[in-house]
Amino acid sequence: MSKVYIVPGKRTPFVKAGKEFAQLESIALSAPVVQAMAETARPDFLAWGQVIPSPSISNLGRELLLEAGLDAEIPAYSTQLACSTSMLATIQAAGMLGKGGAHLALIGGVESMSHVPIALKADVAQKLAFMFQTDPAGALAAFNALKPEDVDLPVRGWANRISGRSMGDHTEDTAKFFEIAREDQDRIAFESHARASAGQAKGFFDDLILPVGGIDKDMIPRADSTLEKLSTLKPVFDTGPGGTLTAGNSSPLTDGAAGLWVADEEGLKSLDASHAVELVDWQIAAMDYKEEGILMAPARAMPRLLERNGLKLSDIALFEIHEAFASQVLANVKAITDPVYRKAKAGVDADLGAFPWERLNPNGGSLAIGHPFGATGARILSQTAKELSAMSSGSYAIVSICADGGQGSVVLLRLP
Repeated sequence: MSKVYIVPGKRTPFVKAGKEFAQLESIALSAPVVQAMAETARPDFLAWGQVIPSPSISNLGRELLLEAGLDAEIPAYSTQLACSTSMLATIQAAGMLGKGGAHLALIGGVESMSHVPIALKADVAQKLAFMFQTDPAGALAAFNALKPEDVDLPVRGWANRISGRSMGDHTEDTAKFFEIAREDQDRIAFESHARASAGQAKGFFDDLILPVGGIDKDMIPRADSTLEKLSTLKPVFDTGPGGTLTAGNSSPLTDGAAGLWVADEEGLKSLDASHAVELVDWQIAAMDYKEEGILMAPARAMPRLLERNGLKLSDIALFEIHEAFASQVLANVKAITDPVYRKAKAGVDADLGAFPWERLNPNGGSLAIGHPFGATGARILSQTAKELSAMSSGSYAIVSICADGGQGSVVLLRLP
């Protein structure tokens, strides 16, 4: 089987929802990224994802390709796996290359949290749809008479449909189940901001970010963040005495788009391969989230991936773990390094060793950079490829992303 590689793409700056990109919806955010990348090479297909799509767009990938002015002969499709969306697109593309004449894929994702659609409740929408077919005038009158209770508003932070609880609510369960201290969560958040700010200062992100709307850098990292400031913030999900998740140690609602190249050896010839890394293997996992929280599937996926490839944690030179919440990062690492948990939940007997914390997210993570759901996978993978390419040949990296619904994805990368 031919080897598969990922090559960093371009992304917009990431900004807080309702701020600098408030007037740009998903296609407007994504099109400049796709256009800039297509100036480098013509992809054989495009895959793009969004977690909270517009109801007026049935195939975001295809609409985006046409809006960006790419050749209409290029196939394009959409994909979705919550926060793992553009990582899933990467895995899908890897399986498609070398077949059907495809050697190079342009993948990515977007989220415009400033433009989240507001829906009518199902019974109200059904009634109005029927009325518009049979009695348009009456339907218009009924529409004008709608009340607040007829509308589905995201008042619970885009809650999980089955549980009715937000990711933060579920992650409070995780923090309690794994006994994750507030101080440790704030430390992770502080380090994320410090590393992202240092990365900005040294220009690490400059060739990854495409200026959009006059913005040329991520607007969320805080160089002035301190542990003292973080410690003063009040919990925002569990507001009782046991709550530990704050706005400081939780990722913010974010607008942004990100792209990535996925290529086989033939496709790689069209690209600047200086930051190309091999996509060695991947693992997608799922779990029942009723007890330990909804974002713990990577604790199943990572041990399985390592064991299958005969690796220990110490063999991995770089870890990029998505920081949906600081407590979720800490809990997953605690679970991965617990032999009892690892055996019971992941089915892995191998001793993976201690986790090398100094190798985690060296240029910051989602707590500081931001988390536009559909774009996060492509952002992290591009960032990891650039970081890994500066290391010695044969070095490994692991990228891990948790996802709503008790799912998660992990990939293993290697520098040729």
